[in-house]
Amino acid sequence: MNHIVSHTSFATFNHAAQQAQQWVNELAKDLGWSEPSAYRLMRSVLRTLRDWLSPAEMADLSAQLPVLVRGVYFDGWKPSPPAFERTKRYFITSVRASFGHDDEIDFDVAINAVFTLLDRHISHGEIVQVRSSMKKSLRELWPAD
Repeated sequence: MNHIVSHTSFATFNHAAQQAQQWVNELAKDLGWSEPSAYRLMRSVLRTLRDWLSPAEMADLSAQLPVLVRGVYFDGWKPSPPAFERTKRYFITSVRASFGHDDEIDFDVAINAVFTLLDRHISHGEIVQVRSSMKKSLRELWPAD
């Protein structure tokens, strides 16, 4: 019995790795970037988004992320009330700081690519809730319905 459970657990883990890799590959292709850079961007945007959302909305979004992407989303998270203004400028600044400054990158375009990736993989209802929780200026980075 343990052999079957172990095999099933490994298959689940393997599937989770494939899903995470698919997301990174899609983002890299969308931006014309390397996979490591696409992963860094996805991680930076997801963590900034996580800190932007209410605890309930953060949990709802996380439930729809692939297991390994969810781990990236929560990695380093320290629950605390936000001590920042929720502006588009601050969101972009946070993503840039997490990603690493690179004058060659248009972060508006890069963030939009991550939001587009989420649109493809997360239910429409959840995306509407996440977008609705953002200020209008930040919603401009998210593709329109």
